[in-house]
Amino acid sequence: MGVTQFICPNKDKMNIEQCLSLCPHHIRCMGKPTLEAIAKSVKDRGLGRKYSVTELIGGSRELYLKKMTDYAINPFDQIFAMHGSAVHSICESNSSSAVLTETRLSNALYTGQIDAYGDLLGNGKMVLLDYKVTSSYKAYLAMGYYKVDEPTGEVYKSGVKKGMPKMRKVLKADGVRKILPWAIQVNAYRMLLEEHNFRVDEMYIQLYVRDYSLRISAERNINKPIYLLKVNKISNEYLKRYFGMKKAIMDSAMDSGVIPGLCRKSETWNGRKCENYCPVFEACKKASEEHQTVRETLAGAA
Repeated sequence: MGVTQFICPNKDKMNIEQCLSLCPHHIRCMGKPTLEAIAKSVKDRGLGRKYSVTELIGGSRELYLKKMTDYAINPFDQIFAMHGSAVHSICESNSSSAVLTETRLSNALYTGQIDAYGDLLGNGKMVLLDYKVTSSYKAYLAMGYYKVDEPTGEVYKSGVKKGMPKMRKVLKADGVRKILPWAIQVNAYRMLLEEHNFRVDEMYIQLYVRDYSLRISAERNINKPIYLLKVNKISNEYLKRYFGMKKAIMDSAMDSGVIPGLCRKSETWNGRKCENYCPVFEACKKASEEHQTVRETLAGAA
């Protein structure tokens, strides 16, 4: 179960092994080494009932279907994830012996891979650092930026808006930093380190902004390739309740074979993720339709 097929540019679905062995099209959509790397990156790690932090933060229904059904992915959708893996590899290969990198730890609730830990900022503090390759828009939200309309002091002199004040967009930097899933993830790693007797003084996310040089990025006040974003501590009790609940949902589903309920709105980006970005959307849709049919049948029998 898991990723078994690639979705070709013409929308055909092809077994991954067949794709890597002999592409039936005139020419591959990308180099074979890249396709092999993508295939390796999406391979199930075979952790059994040990779920990773990133898996549990997502929707339980999505995670269950990823583990219990065969599904296809578009290799092109994995490219930026590959960029993230490349960043991790480069940083790991060039780190000093005093820095802990790419280390996987686990506890009773979850497993997680630490990107970097040590005196990373030269301030004598033991820092947990997590790497994120992201867009300028997500960086804009993570930094707490937002825009408001403010009057320019002028008015329209003609047209349907005659007499109305002219407005301009003004950037503000005192908004809510929209980083809750990232903050939960980094704090989960902190708890893992502390449970293994590593002191954590500070936590940071290092943002790699892939489109920082574009004009739209400058309009968002994002004009550097890297930003350090400090993460505040979340209580261990909250983390234990949160991950305990998510693990219990998954364990129950795996034992019973009953698919978990629909993902939360926050887990589906208010629905935007489902049809366009979720690789198990078709399996989810089919399960929902079958559930509705059963409900209608039972209602009719009653």
